[in-house]
Amino acid sequence: MHRQHGVVKVLILGLWVLFFLNGCAVVDWFLGGEEEKYPQEIMIEGMENLEKGRYKDAVEAFQKIADRYPYSKYAVLAEIKMADALYLQKEYDLAYESYDEFEKLHPKHEDIPYVIYQKGMCNFRQIKTIDREQGHTLSAKQEFERLVRRFPRDDYADRARKNIRKCLIFLAEYELYVGHFYYKKKNYRAALGRYMYIIENYPDMGQYHEAMEYISRCKERLAKEEAEDKESDELIKESGAGTLESST
Repeated sequence: MHRQHGVVKVLILGLWVLFFLNGCAVVDWFLGGEEEKYPQEIMIEGMENLEKGRYKDAVEAFQKIADRYPYSKYAVLAEIKMADALYLQKEYDLAYESYDEFEKLHPKHEDIPYVIYQKGMCNFRQIKTIDREQGHTLSAKQEFERLVRRFPRDDYADRARKNIRKCLIFLAEYELYVGHFYYKKKNYRAALGRYMYIIENYPDMGQYHEAMEYISRCKERLAKEEAEDKESDELIKESGAGTLESST
């Protein structure tokens, strides 16, 4: 009798330990319940929060599935939905990391075109005004181009192509802005380099004629500076020669 009582105590203690270490799912399994029921409820909760704009709560729900039920049939979906929730929350850097991790873990998943597109969008949404460095523009462009190369016929590739052009226009506008900055500072050689870069790399983005006009202006200014420098050198030489003659 005492022996049976001891076995019962051990079983009860074991259940409590399992509960605290692994959560409800293990207890359900031990009692013969369905392991999938609990993650399914969390998934439903997360999707409802996502649809209603409660993105922080959605992230927490999807993260809970990833942490507690990594082998559940809902785990992969939770990973991508967590990235979506972060993106909608405008946590673009965190969203990018989540999409990137998903791509690394599931490189052959059917949603990879969408994931690459979203990685591009995480950078695209952070593009600054044309007076700022364009690191996010370049990164977005690279992701979109990678998507087009890998999945040229995918619907997301079509969206990516449109955004690639927007990135190129932004990059061209940035080069034009920097060129004008140098021009105003009378650094015509540096300005000329920027305008030439536009012609060579972004010939059909809408800045061609303005860049050509300023290329002509820069060349005129540089030619004038060169003529003035040459005239100044000649005057110095003449002045030096006159000094030598007077000394003799």
